Amino acid sequence: MVIKKAEFIKSSPDYTQCPQVVLPEYAFIGRSNVGKSSLINMLTNRNKLAQVSSTPGKTVMINHFLINDEWYLVDLPGYGYVKANKDKRIEFQSIIEDYILKREQMTLLFVLIDGRREPQKIDIDFINNLGENQTPFALIFTKADKLSKSALNRNMESFKNKLSEMWEEFPPIFVESAETRLGQREILDFIDGINSKEPSPL
Repeated sequence: MVIKKAEFIKSSPDYTQCPQVVLPEYAFIGRSNVGKSSLINMLTNRNKLAQVSSTPGKTVMINHFLINDEWYLVDLPGYGYVKANKDKRIEFQSIIEDYILKREQMTLLFVLIDGRREPQKIDIDFINNLGENQTPFALIFTKADKLSKSALNRNMESFKNKLSEMWEEFPPIFVESAETRLGQREILDFIDGINSKEPSPL
């Protein structure tokens, strides 16, 4: 897939106010500061489509971007931002859960995992919850350029070993670097493959 057009459409405080156009939606989520905005910019070949910030918890709404007039890329708030107050964390959690569980247009959720880190309980718990709710998802290990290939592979194997305690089969797994554009073609081709199998919206 080649992205020829990427356009910000709107920010929504909850899933009921998301665009009502019936198109496939591919949502991206991860712990705060996992590199989500950088990944979105890399995938779309836009430097500032999604705002990049060193401040965790920057994304606080559901952001829709229309891609090639054919599907939506959705930027969800990050989970696990411990510096947010309790009420704000509950609000973020509600926004995320309602979108994932109730948004009919959501075709697949990409869960971003920081490739520099060993398995984190918050990521494992989030993924296990997706399984319990039968939510279709894939994993993207981010920031592959920030560590050696052997260290990345070691962290990925540790993560898969942890998942294997609950999962008999792994979801699709991608490796990404916003700096080197590693994973861009694989992720977009994966989305394209799903879209080609989806019935056209009425």
